[in-house]
Amino acid sequence: MRTNVVLLGLIVALLSNGTALNAQDDFFTVSGVVRDRNTKKAVEYVNVSAVGTNVGTITNEDGEFILKISNSLSVKEIQLSRIGYFNALVTINRNDTEVKTFFLSPESIVLSEVLVFSWRNPRDLVKAAIDKIEDNYSMKPEMLTGFYRETVQKRRNYITISEAVIELFKASYNLPPERDQVKVLKGRKLMSPKLSDTLSVKFLGGPNLGIFLDVVKNPDILLDNDMLQYYGFKMLEATSVDDRLQFVVRFEPQMITEYPLYTGTLYIDKETLAFTRAEFKMDMRDKQKVTNTILKNKPAGLRFTPEDVSYIVTYKQQGEKTYLNYIRNELRFKCDWKRRLFATNYEVTAESVITDRDNQHVSRIPNRETFTVRQSLSQEVEYYEDENFWSFYNIIEPTESLENAVTRLKKQVIRAQ
Repeated sequence: MRTNVVLLGLIVALLSNGTALNAQDDFFTVSGVVRDRNTKKAVEYVNVSAVGTNVGTITNEDGEFILKISNSLSVKEIQLSRIGYFNALVTINRNDTEVKTFFLSPESIVLSEVLVFSWRNPRDLVKAAIDKIEDNYSMKPEMLTGFYRETVQKRRNYITISEAVIELFKASYNLPPERDQVKVLKGRKLMSPKLSDTLSVKFLGGPNLGIFLDVVKNPDILLDNDMLQYYGFKMLEATSVDDRLQFVVRFEPQMITEYPLYTGTLYIDKETLAFTRAEFKMDMRDKQKVTNTILKNKPAGLRFTPEDVSYIVTYKQQGEKTYLNYIRNELRFKCDWKRRLFATNYEVTAESVITDRDNQHVSRIPNRETFTVRQSLSQEVEYYEDENFWSFYNIIEPTESLENAVTRLKKQVIRAQ
């Protein structure tokens, strides 16, 4: 039985504002921008982790990050890692508050290594990796702390920005994803006050992104053995993640089914056969099938046309196990009302990064505190202006364009009051 991929929870919005820290806070920060050593361009989605801990974050699209580390942790180094680059270990000084520039060096894979370690049949490689899931992923319950952000753009203008710090209860990977739970610890929103910017359509997802798009634990999306027959597979040139050689497997639909399939790329650790990254897009050849899959509700008379639905899911190895790390979901679509001449373009982006992990004395979240698929984040959080709102929690730093959008939306809200 196939479970539909869960997408973004729309009609939510939040304000990502400020990382100013008070001296009395029991943590210190490391902040900087990561660039390619050769091109000097900013490198997005770099994993930034405090060595010896489970604390981490990820760089934004401008390569920027701020990592907050508790003073109780004896952290002396941070590690920077990204697919296709050598890892970088950087010594830190907790009294240094300057924004630093860090460089990553691109890593090239020697062709002979690719030939030696290639499998003759990439489908067999994917099957072998599926069979190794219980060896490579945690069989114990864990409580993950994460940060979730969702933005909605109408044409090129942001109309909704939403964020939340969440707790994600992860049951053992041999249990179904329905056993996982999400709790919103704190969040805030910012929405355009213009009536014309109201978008009354509803998708699945929201803060539950870490449940439904965990492709390893939710195999009905991609990694079900029975579904492999629907795809053709091709081995691509190898690459590296965290200084570890990765098989790279391309997959494309080769059958027509009652629901949309996907095209994309899987990254599989050469040594452990753990899935470390999945990049995939929904097949858009039948847009009505896509609409039926992703759209949960819309007003009568509104025409909805999906244009592109894409995903990135990454995992990070720590010790002998591999853990969920980062999820990104992008959705582009058009909406128009009957009798209107032109449609309006929208883009919704949701991302969630795991910033901490605890596997000691973990218990399930009480049902009354869980965030369900029926809820809307905008109904659960308030609008705040406190620059220290996130306190010691790690977040994804807002990009410059997002900060500018926040400023503009704030002015609109003030004028509307």
